[in-house]
Amino acid sequence: MAEKIFRVDMTKLRVKVEEVPSEWMGLGGRGLTSTIVATEVEPTCHPLGANNKLVIAPGLLSGTPAANSGRLSCGAKSPLTGTIKEANAGGTSAQMLAKLGVKAIIIEGQPQDDGWHSLHVTEDAVTINRETELVGKGNYEVVSVLNQRLGEKCGVISIGQAGEFKMSGANLSVKDPGSRIRSSGRGGLGAVLGSKKIKFISIEPSNNKLELADPEAFKTANRTFAKALADNQISQALAQYGTNVLVNIINESGGLPTRNFTTGQFDKHEEISGETMHDTIVERGGKPKHNCHPGCVINCSQIYNDKDGNYKTSGFEYESIWAMGADCCIDNLDHIAEADYLMDDIGLDSIETPVAFAVAMEAGVLEFGDGQGVLDILKNDITKGTPLGRIIGNGAGSVGRSFAVTRVPVVKNQAIPAYDPRAIKGIGITYATSTMGADHTMGYTIATNILGVGGSLDPLSKEGQVELSRNLQIATAAIDSTGMCLFIAFAALDDEACLPALIDMINARFGISLTADDVTNLGATILKTERAFNTAAGFTSKDDRLPEFFKHEPIAPHNVVWDIDDATIDSFWDF
Repeated sequence: MAEKIFRVDMTKLRVKVEEVPSEWMGLGGRGLTSTIVATEVEPTCHPLGANNKLVIAPGLLSGTPAANSGRLSCGAKSPLTGTIKEANAGGTSAQMLAKLGVKAIIIEGQPQDDGWHSLHVTEDAVTINRETELVGKGNYEVVSVLNQRLGEKCGVISIGQAGEFKMSGANLSVKDPGSRIRSSGRGGLGAVLGSKKIKFISIEPSNNKLELADPEAFKTANRTFAKALADNQISQALAQYGTNVLVNIINESGGLPTRNFTTGQFDKHEEISGETMHDTIVERGGKPKHNCHPGCVINCSQIYNDKDGNYKTSGFEYESIWAMGADCCIDNLDHIAEADYLMDDIGLDSIETPVAFAVAMEAGVLEFGDGQGVLDILKNDITKGTPLGRIIGNGAGSVGRSFAVTRVPVVKNQAIPAYDPRAIKGIGITYATSTMGADHTMGYTIATNILGVGGSLDPLSKEGQVELSRNLQIATAAIDSTGMCLFIAFAALDDEACLPALIDMINARFGISLTADDVTNLGATILKTERAFNTAAGFTSKDDRLPEFFKHEPIAPHNVVWDIDDATIDSFWDF
């Protein structure tokens, strides 16, 4: 089965099937989305205009039996940052698209009228259909109705009300194996799909098996790879407590941003910790671990029930719990879980939106710790698109500008995640230099700065942080191209058998002979491609900076400031 590209023209409401250009054959996931966006999108275009394009691409190993290969990449020019953007999520769609032979879907143009549409993907075609029933509905209702229309095995990529309102914090939401919601969260890509007047994309299930150039070599490498993941201590901690295992760890380090980044520790951290979450899940009959996509061997997700034992949310992540918890000073896990459910349903980034709420709390819109007030605004303002709802739904920078707040933790207008760069300096380099705005996943220095994975580097030291971030950003760009979950990096950094096994799987899949150097070169090329797009869009080294308050406001308990100079930051790109 030859791979193909579906090009969806929403202006003419037609679809073309294209052969994959030879120069794109060796790309997948982020490598392919960023290459297509850089090649076909005018960098200075309006991100919500007809000239932006949304690219959806499975990874190089998507659809194969490779462990942890279920991530789907989506790319465009971001309406939040104005930069190039890739966001990825688990769920079933990446593997389903790959089994249909879809290398990428490119969505371009805009309809001439105000009607809404849906796309349905099969092995041979993408059909464009009018959609009326699900417009204005949340993601959970979209999935429920499509399960009835098309069967429970269908794949779904959708937007909630936030995407329809084209809010800059809007997600692309992806159905998971249990018909729950996974999010391509950062950068507002849900608003781009909304600007194309597409409510959802449905995917026909397939029993196709991808052809492997060397099945036996693939099987052997996958066995080694999966064992490395399963045996890794960080993987095991993630399986027991989820990503929220980090609350107590990062609080102890003094790097847990609290009360809109005014201190590095939260005195109620135990109330929202992974250990407390785990015990609550077990007590209420939830599920302390499960997978967000088929084939995952880490199982860091979970199902959190309310006090009556009814489903409340899934994939209850550290970043979301930190942002709504410590950053907003909310210590009630049930309030945080309800907010997480609502953000999934509305289709909002659960980092950007809570950080926006913390800035709103600083502005006096509501009090720090007011969990019920957050829920009321989510339900009554953001879901309905009121002026206040749009201000918050457009992110932390939007709230800061609207209410004249000066402590606004953003880089390139994207909210800074759950690690304070004053206390963990490596992650500050990643926030500053990332091609996509502040994003911990672009180069997760926490692994080495805090967890001691891949060596150890003092988080309070200025030395070596640029090199650490650079190496991890290059590696991450390559991993994002394979369709692999980023959490394979823990094993890859600590188990010498892991990365060679991954490369062996790629070689056995395609009948090629990549080396480790080839993979590194791929990651470096992706970063440079993304940076060239941003430069053409008007970004300079002056945009690779943290907000000034980090330089002038010491953070407790270490009483440190951000003290890495601009020239050192700029040296990141010396490769």
